[in-house]
Formats: sequence, structure tokens, C-alpha cells
Amino acid sequence: MARRPRTESSKEGPAHLLELVRSAVPPVHPAGHPFISAGLAVASAGVMGQAVTGRDLRWLRRAGLLAAGACAAFFRHPPRVPPTRAGVVVAPADGVICVIDSAAPPAELSMGDLPLPRVSIFLSLLDAHVQRAPVSGEVIAVQHQPGRFGSADLTSASIENERTSVRIRTTSGAEVVVVQIAGLLARRIVCDAHLGDKLTIGDTYGLIRFGSRLDTYLPPGTEPVVQVGQRAVAGETVLADLP
Repeated sequence: MARRPRTESSKEGPAHLLELVRSAVPPVHPAGHPFISAGLAVASAGVMGQAVTGRDLRWLRRAGLLAAGACAAFFRHPPRVPPTRAGVVVAPADGVICVIDSAAPPAELSMGDLPLPRVSIFLSLLDAHVQRAPVSGEVIAVQHQPGRFGSADLTSASIENERTSVRIRTTSGAEVVVVQIAGLLARRIVCDAHLGDKLTIGDTYGLIRFGSRLDTYLPPGTEPVVQVGQRAVAGETVLADLP
């Protein structure tokens, strides 16, 4: 009886299976490691406590594992593939587009009062909370502005809430501003972009912990190609084409 020829997949079965698991389970942003570790520590304390005292501490183990799993899901860092065509502005965050209007950029950037096209994205607790560069270019300004922690889905959040603004200049000279805005539950804005950094479209540059909003200010004359209520995918959804 003839043997069935061994295919490439059969030779590398375990490796292929591991790759499938890795592709299905996104990695975690480093900012989430302390939170996940804390949950696992609670679960371990439940195991050790039960071994020492003999008391039923299953509730503590389950609470710790649940907390660790929830944090792993919140801080997930899924891979994204940006568009290859030139001159596009992509969404800096996952979420729902909640505002499309024109407004003056954050005052701390000293860009004047001329209203610029603006697209705002609201992130719920269920969205991935990493932020990605909307365009390729050089970081020419980074400014943090303290503020309140009101609901991020309100228009007033762009002015009143705590925020960090990053101004990026493309090789063509166009400037795009992306603003991380804290929300009702967000108490920590992480921005890894610094003055002089060269970013590539879709690069991860920051994160906001637990609910937030991202505002993207576009060059004058830019027409957004998205609509309010549309779901955006960070690094992939095209917000506009640069004029």
C-alpha cells in the first residue's frame, strides 16, 4: 500500500498550529504587563492561600484570572496593515467616528485660530486602546495639557479634558495633528512620540488607559471620506486624502 506523501504542512504541523494561535491571539502592549501581572498575582495568592490555610479560595483565583484576562484584552496590540497608496490619512485609533467638523487646533500648539477639518474617534472599553500614526512624517511638536476627566464622547472634551497633542509634518509639507484625549475612566495618557521622531504611517506611538477619544486635525481644504457613526480601524481606515 502506497504511503501518502508528506506535505509541507504535515512536516511542520506543530509550528503551523502555533503560528495560527499567535495570529488569532493578538500580542499585548507593554503598558498592560503590570496590570496582567497583578491579576495573576491575585490568582496565585488564592492558590497558595488555600494550600496553607485549607480554606476554599476559588473565588480569589477566579477573580485574579478574570482580571488578568480582562486586562490582556484591553491592552491588546493587534497587527495592522496600512494602505500603500501615498497621501492618505488613516485612523489613529479603533472606535466609532463621533464628530466630523472644523475647529481650531489645540491652543498649546500655537498654530493659530484658523479652523481645520477635524475627525474625532470615540474609544469604548471594548476597543483596542493603542494609538497609531495617521501619516508618515516628522514629529515637530508634542504638548501635554492638563484638564478634567469628563465623558470623552462630548464635543467639549476636546477643549476641557486632559490631552496630549502630536503635530506631524509629512515629506510634502502637509501637517496633521493627532490629539489623545482622556475620558471619564481614562487617567493615564501614554505618548511615546518625541520631538524629532520620524514616524511611519500605522506605527504605534501611544496608548490611553480605560476609555478615551482621538481627534485628528487635517490640513486646510482636506475633505474627510468617512461618516459619523462609522467604525474606524486604527492604521487601516482612511480618514481623508491629503490635498
